[in-house]
Amino acid sequence: MMSTTMIPTDLRELLVEPLQARAFFIDARDTRAMATAAAALDFAVARVDLAGCRDKADALARIGTALQFPGWFGANWDALADCLGDLSWLLAPGYLLLIENSSEWQAAQNEDFDTLLAILNEAALEWRERNVAFWALLPLPADALAQLEQREPLQDPDFGDSNAV
Repeated sequence: MMSTTMIPTDLRELLVEPLQARAFFIDARDTRAMATAAAALDFAVARVDLAGCRDKADALARIGTALQFPGWFGANWDALADCLGDLSWLLAPGYLLLIENSSEWQAAQNEDFDTLLAILNEAALEWRERNVAFWALLPLPADALAQLEQREPLQDPDFGDSNAV
């Protein structure tokens, strides 16, 4: 989990690297810098605001809208995975998905939230095989991020470290 503020050059160097890309919780104060750095790399940058999100269907609709999913998007987990692994309608040298205001939905729909994170990380792995960075960043207020960092780190065998969510 990243929680320190970085300078844009460092962010560009980080964001361009597919081997590092995956889902991360970040300090909300770093959101603008991350989006700016991704835009400077000509990445497709999409924001998903989950404030007031009611359920899985609502979350999927918001993600689909933000990423301009095609009409064939089936609004289920499998269709989300398919679309995130394709993105042929949104060609870019890399992708940055900012999933903002996720805390309330995570608390209310924890199992669905965990499924979403797994799908986002799987998409990052698929894009990594094509040497394309796919980032899903979940900004949190500093205090919430600090609480999260105090928990036992998650081990992710696919990424070989304890930083993935």
